[in-house]
Amino acid sequence: MRTFERLFVQVNRWLLIGLLAAMVVVVFANVGMRYLLGTSVIWSEEVARHLMIWLTFVGSGLALRSGAQIGIDSLQDALPPRAARALRALLAAGMLLLFVALAWYGVDYALRTRFQISAALGISMFWVYSGMPIGCALLAAHLLLIVRGYVRGREFVADDGVDHDAAAAL
Repeated sequence: MRTFERLFVQVNRWLLIGLLAAMVVVVFANVGMRYLLGTSVIWSEEVARHLMIWLTFVGSGLALRSGAQIGIDSLQDALPPRAARALRALLAAGMLLLFVALAWYGVDYALRTRFQISAALGISMFWVYSGMPIGCALLAAHLLLIVRGYVRGREFVADDGVDHDAAAAL
């Protein structure tokens, strides 16, 4: 299971790196062309926006793993350990339900927009809106991989030296 989790996280990271690199190249090239050549690429703003949507959804799972998602810990801190554990279990179940529901309705929404064409690229909006169900499915998978440690002791995965407190301070 550890091997699967490690591979899963690495693939998620490389997808995120690829999306971010593509967005940086497109925006940088457009700005450079605008100031050096006096012209710009007509589709660059649309591509950057669509890549940002994908970055948000694909990156949310990795942020969840390290505890970088926004949260209010005051109630957990005020409760006795057993009640705090029960609260975290309830929160985890609620998050999982939310992620599954968002993935389900995201698929429905993406399918409904498959005949809608983007203005500059001329591609189906299905490809843009597919980021939501894919990202929410990734969120659910990441949650399932860390839920035991989270419920038992509010533990998050410290990857590459980034711990929960450091991630939350960003």
